Amino acid sequence: MRENLSVAFQGLWNHKLRSVLTMLGIIIGIASIITIVSTIRGTSEQIKANLVGAGTNGVSVRLYQKNNPYDLTWNPPPDGVKPVTEDTRQELSRLDHVESVSLFHSREWCNGIYAGDHGFNGSLLGVDAHYLDTAGYALLYGRGFSEADFAKSKKVCLLDAAAVTALFGGDFPLGCTVEILEQPFTVIGVVNPVSKTEPDISSLSDYYTYYSSGGGTVFVPGSTWPILYRFDEPETVLLTADHTDNMTRVGQEAAQLLTATQITGGDGSFSYRAIDLMEQAEQIQQLSRSTNSQLIWIASISLLVGGIGVMNIMLVTVTERTAEIGLKKALGARKKRILYQFLTEAAVLTSCGGVLGVVSGVVMARLISAVMGTPTAVSMGAALIALAFSTVIGVVFGLIPAVKASNLNPIEALKRD
Repeated sequence: MRENLSVAFQGLWNHKLRSVLTMLGIIIGIASIITIVSTIRGTSEQIKANLVGAGTNGVSVRLYQKNNPYDLTWNPPPDGVKPVTEDTRQELSRLDHVESVSLFHSREWCNGIYAGDHGFNGSLLGVDAHYLDTAGYALLYGRGFSEADFAKSKKVCLLDAAAVTALFGGDFPLGCTVEILEQPFTVIGVVNPVSKTEPDISSLSDYYTYYSSGGGTVFVPGSTWPILYRFDEPETVLLTADHTDNMTRVGQEAAQLLTATQITGGDGSFSYRAIDLMEQAEQIQQLSRSTNSQLIWIASISLLVGGIGVMNIMLVTVTERTAEIGLKKALGARKKRILYQFLTEAAVLTSCGGVLGVVSGVVMARLISAVMGTPTAVSMGAALIALAFSTVIGVVFGLIPAVKASNLNPIEALKRD
């Protein structure tokens, strides 16, 4: 094998221009495929990042009635649905791939929040002690909620930066009073998301999906929620998965557990469901992949053309080296050795083309990303498969010339000039 490889590389070096021209089809085909796959992978990751948002891998599981989220803003707490207990939260935290679990109440576009003459229509959340970490919030200044705040149902609140601007015009808010549904709450801290990545919202469905509000958010201890709304309401559950790819599984398992444990009656129309961002992302990614797979097949045609070129040049090589083949066979070389030698030469030729194609594809992907702003992500697996495929092309298309060389009659071969 070592001798065959040495002869193959020597042949490439002795006919550099011819070898490069022969490899051109392989190089173009592999480069095209690597570029397309890198673009597909980069686009898929970008779709996932845009849809999932800040990258906290958060999955929300909320109460549905039939196919619609149950909106407690306009409806009373439903019969037969229990508030989620700490024991249930602990059970959720023990599910596979779950890193943290939080419970919270929410009102969107709550218009009963004022600071002096300033009011705003933003989000009001009643959260537990785990919410800020689970949702990916960091304390900018002041303090967060303490155990005493929850235990004694203290009327304290946290604001995000947008709420500070809306209620206080950007002034220092700590110690100031915010009136929430005619109840005075003292501002103890200001928080903001750790990541600034924001998903796009283009429909009412997206609005429900992201729990977003342009007016900012006010956070109060969940234990004070009955003071504001006078009822024990079912909470929304927020879970953090250990990886983006596990968000769908985590959401489905949590929804099943909550439906089984929290719904004890009613008319059967209620259930807990995960707001499955990853399923939405996968649907968009599938559409992108189905379109780009056609481009991959088109690019593969150049590999077929390249393989035919390899077969052609190897047939020429057999003709040029007829006397050499006859001499080897006259000296005792077996058909198998001649066959392996020419197969090795063809495989080396296409493998070199594959290496150059992978390098060219990576460079092309980077150039496209830099010039057009298209996200790309080079796949090492795709590169290795491309190299293996190029070697297989050499073996397949080099087989006919190799068989022809091994079947030459040594006497007839030696007669040729």
